[in-house]
Amino acid sequence: MSLSWKQSFRNFETYLRLEKSLSNNSIEAYLNDINKLENYFIDSQQDILPVNVTYSDLKSFLGWYGISNQNTRTQSRVLSGIRAFFRFLLIEGEIEENPASLMESPKIGLKLPEVLSVAEIDGIIGEIDLSKPEGHRNKAIIETLYGCGLRVSELVNLRLTDIHYGEEFVVVTGKGDKQRLVPVSTKALKEIDLYKQDRNRLPVIKDQNILFLNRRGSRLTRAMIFTIIKDLAARAGIRKNISPHTFRHSFATHMIEAGADLRAVQEMLGHESILTTEIYTHIDRSFLRDTLIMFHPRA
Repeated sequence: MSLSWKQSFRNFETYLRLEKSLSNNSIEAYLNDINKLENYFIDSQQDILPVNVTYSDLKSFLGWYGISNQNTRTQSRVLSGIRAFFRFLLIEGEIEENPASLMESPKIGLKLPEVLSVAEIDGIIGEIDLSKPEGHRNKAIIETLYGCGLRVSELVNLRLTDIHYGEEFVVVTGKGDKQRLVPVSTKALKEIDLYKQDRNRLPVIKDQNILFLNRRGSRLTRAMIFTIIKDLAARAGIRKNISPHTFRHSFATHMIEAGADLRAVQEMLGHESILTTEIYTHIDRSFLRDTLIMFHPRA
């Protein structure tokens, strides 16, 4: 008997969680991609199970999906999730051929992430009102995001016991629960200490070991970090489309522009492949040209 979509979802989720050790956010993204495919068959009134999907079906799905989602980067990501799903069914012996193996991703080109200048980061920090209860917390958040190049999920799960003051390192739990050591500046440590004084005055602390808490004593959500940053950027008059991840991009860019070793930056960011880190060598073309003019004997 062929697997239903629901059972296939459950099996795929188990595979991603136990064998691939992916984070909850990554697993949710994969399942959302497969859910889009199932919804396509439901909307078009086609009674097709996962094991019966053909290459032609997937071509039709991408055409349907592309009508309302013309962003090629989004299309490519969804296709990647669908490929992984059918690769899993092939491994499990549920299908004999992968219908997604010949699907080509739309051409997306190189999209360079938005980066803040040091002056813009200082401007954002300057908008924080330290007289408010959340003031020192928000300043510590920005200094830690930018100073350590953390992902937002890594920031909200940072624990008090992850901070090693004597060695000036933090233990960061990244994707797939992989841990890495990241240097932390004395400036960030100072802001964290100032915030901890306010943290200790909270009437209730529900997440005792979590560093950054809301006023109810619970860990901050990713959405709350996003809101804090958007609000501060707007006050600072920054019109760039920024998010918590922008500080991670800025960290990597500023490090490489200052001459940091690419492997060292890869290690601090927690990138599995150095190819991911190399995108930051392409961000500031004017910087590269200035470097050539300054140092090359024939420039």
